[in-house]
Amino acid sequence: MDDRIFTLDEARALLPAVMEEAAVVIAARADLAEIDFARRTGGGSELGGLPELKGLQARIEEILSGWNERGIEVKGIAPVLVDFPSVLDGVSVRLCWIEGERELGWYHRTELGFAGRRPL
Repeated sequence: MDDRIFTLDEARALLPAVMEEAAVVIAARADLAEIDFARRTGGGSELGGLPELKGLQARIEEILSGWNERGIEVKGIAPVLVDFPSVLDGVSVRLCWIEGERELGWYHRTELGFAGRRPL
């Protein structure tokens, strides 16, 4: 869904589900790092090995694909950063949420990216 435009209310309504899924991504990201480190250093991990690593990668990809299918733009996973395409006062913007924030309270003009974030 490439050209979905969200109202602020629509994006805020989706945010609780996005935050729940982001928590899964965050946990999987940490487990991936631990398993990968153990594999690279020749040690073992209580979290498993290659099959578990592949399973975690697949779960993360499933969540990210689901966001993309809903029109949510994934900008990063470490930290989790997503944008909701929107229009404010006739200007193309991205309603912006980053891991750790409790609400959708920021936006930036589409062409400025994260560095141009402003409070809503």
